[in-house]
Amino acid sequence: MRDEQIKLVIGSLLHDIGKVVYRTGSNQTHSEEGYAFLQEFEAFKQSEILDCVRFHHATALHNAQIADDSLAYITYFADNVAAASDRREGLDGEDGFDPTIPLSSVFNVLNRNNGKAHYARQVLDPAGGINYPTDDPVAMDESFYQKIGDNLRDALKGVSVSEEDVNSVLSLLEANVSYIPSSTSLREQTDISLYDHLKLTAALASCTLQYEEAEGRSNFREDLFLQAEASYEKKMFLLYSMDLSGIQKFIYTIRSEGALRTLRSRSFYLDLVMEHVIDELLHRLGLSRANLIYAGGGHCYLLLANTNETKQILGDVEKQVNEWFLKNFGISLYLAGGYAECSGNDLENKPNGSYSALYRVISNKLSAKKGHRYNAEQIRHMNHAKHDGERECQVCRQMRKLDDQNRCSVCAAIERLSKDILHAQYFAIVRDKRDGLPLPFDMELVAVKEDTLRGLMLTSEYVRSYVKNESYTGKLVSTHLWVGSYSSGDTFEEYAQKAEGIERIGVLRADVDNLGATFVSGFTRADGDRKYATISRTATLSRQLSLFFKLYINRICENGDSHVLKGSEKRNVAIVYSGGDDVFLVGSWNDVIMTFMDLRENFRRYTQGTLSISGGVGLFSPKSPINILAKDVEAMESAAKEMPGKDAITLFGDMTFKWADFINNVIGEKFKRIQSYMETSEDKGNAFLYRLLELFRDSDEIINKARLVYYLARLEPVQNAPAEVKASFRGFSGSMYEWYQNEKERRETIAAIYLYVYLHRETEVTE
Repeated sequence: MRDEQIKLVIGSLLHDIGKVVYRTGSNQTHSEEGYAFLQEFEAFKQSEILDCVRFHHATALHNAQIADDSLAYITYFADNVAAASDRREGLDGEDGFDPTIPLSSVFNVLNRNNGKAHYARQVLDPAGGINYPTDDPVAMDESFYQKIGDNLRDALKGVSVSEEDVNSVLSLLEANVSYIPSSTSLREQTDISLYDHLKLTAALASCTLQYEEAEGRSNFREDLFLQAEASYEKKMFLLYSMDLSGIQKFIYTIRSEGALRTLRSRSFYLDLVMEHVIDELLHRLGLSRANLIYAGGGHCYLLLANTNETKQILGDVEKQVNEWFLKNFGISLYLAGGYAECSGNDLENKPNGSYSALYRVISNKLSAKKGHRYNAEQIRHMNHAKHDGERECQVCRQMRKLDDQNRCSVCAAIERLSKDILHAQYFAIVRDKRDGLPLPFDMELVAVKEDTLRGLMLTSEYVRSYVKNESYTGKLVSTHLWVGSYSSGDTFEEYAQKAEGIERIGVLRADVDNLGATFVSGFTRADGDRKYATISRTATLSRQLSLFFKLYINRICENGDSHVLKGSEKRNVAIVYSGGDDVFLVGSWNDVIMTFMDLRENFRRYTQGTLSISGGVGLFSPKSPINILAKDVEAMESAAKEMPGKDAITLFGDMTFKWADFINNVIGEKFKRIQSYMETSEDKGNAFLYRLLELFRDSDEIINKARLVYYLARLEPVQNAPAEVKASFRGFSGSMYEWYQNEKERRETIAAIYLYVYLHRETEVTE
């Protein structure tokens, strides 16, 4: 990034910082408060930065004594585009401003919801609880804003005006102003945080400067202030997406030895590959992570400048990455990229529907590239390429030079560094060979300790670094990454031994229902009005989902809510991957099911019921081949996704239930009825439940109904049995007879019996 670009980004990121001071009680405008606030720091006493803060509104610009090429005009333009995307009239708005108003939830207007929930006044703390939307009264106050101001003062003291510190500014803003509304207007939706507004403004400003320079324009006053309306129509921007194919096959292609740790390591490695590609692309484009709208699960969206140079760099990066994939992993991994040209008005959704249309354009381009991955030259090269070795790697199945364990260098490195990858806090990208994991662009990934990283940053080999699940760490790292990294064990065998009852592991695969359609049309109102379909809201939605699946999921696993299947509060599970919308985790079978129950309930609360999650849970021997295990659970997830309306769970191979039926009927009614009866009938073992299971399974035979009645009658307690035993039997037998009459209730009863038997069986159980 050039100096001018860095100053523009920092000035735009901090242009509304005065709102924090203003809301503590001030007689000045927030622009003047921000200008005074930044003058406390020697690094920011530069006119290019201060002008962006002081003159980002039209009233101030009219009288400003600044040059026609001042960066303030760019921040002004970018702020207007971002603000127009933010501020849409509320469902029943009224005039005026209220500084005590809290941040509203973006889920209030998602998928035709008409909610009024908001967030508690908090900072974003990885070690804290989840800030759920609430209808309880919440009022911001001067003391809270004073605390935020003090936090920012302390953090900004260590920040310089440099490229590496741009991401530090982003991190400290995310930590402190994620739950502060950008606007406190009573007639607007106040669901865009100050952080999201500042980040989008900086992204738009960076792109605008690059576009203007590419057009040979430097009179920003004329283009962006006096003729701003015309500039809103110009296709200045690219909404760009990258999609990585082959992730699951890459992760699951492993050997059984050390399977769990290798699974998690390969997943995290691909996450870092994607982050590295994103950062390298942004670096080549002269942009920052402010331009990253969303990243997770092998997908990302970025806001870029619509210039020929940008398009050339995009093509070059995609080509280099895919050639690197071919060299190291064959055709198993492929990166597709696609963009849509757009204007400021498009991003504001003017005319109605123009913003949603951008995603359809991008989707079509990505599909076209995936359908035609390689050109003729690449195909000829693959057909005639000489392999590095004559033997197949037993992990990735590529023909490579192998070590004494029949592994290629990449797979050997992943396994060798798996412990460091999973438990290290800091990661560095370096240019030299340090026996690390290979990355595109002739670089390597190494896990390092804090003191090692400090020394490494002073060398010429250092490129960039990351930290896991830390909110803000100043100059030490270039950026933080939220990572679903929870784990309470290292092996499948360990989880099977920790399981209640039968020694089995559980494997969960799940993702959010209809998320693609939600991004395209989720903010469309029932009457067809799409005023809320803007880049601000999709960016906010993306970030909220990423926080849930990358950060908050760790907290959910650490503090389990459901205990119906025994287990401990701290779940015996390990997250293999958890991206922007999907989850793959393993663990003790009963803890996996309860974790899925927790995830579903917490996600429903987190999204105010506007989104649902579906998936499958399989039970396996800890020695099951990974590829078989993965295919079986994939089929179960697909079965859940076929349920009308989704919001479903599949388990025991082929038993699919709507979540409400599973929780209320299978668990809340039938499992608890069975459990209650078994606790009062000490002479009854699981053998009697196996007989009931057999009768319920063979319900097509008419004679079985009579057999059920006869079998239950034989179980009736003796005449002198305690009253509570007799009452328990009457309730149990009556319920069983009633449930037998209905196909849906029979299936629910079968599932409940499975759960009880598995939970109370120490040895092998067959279905």
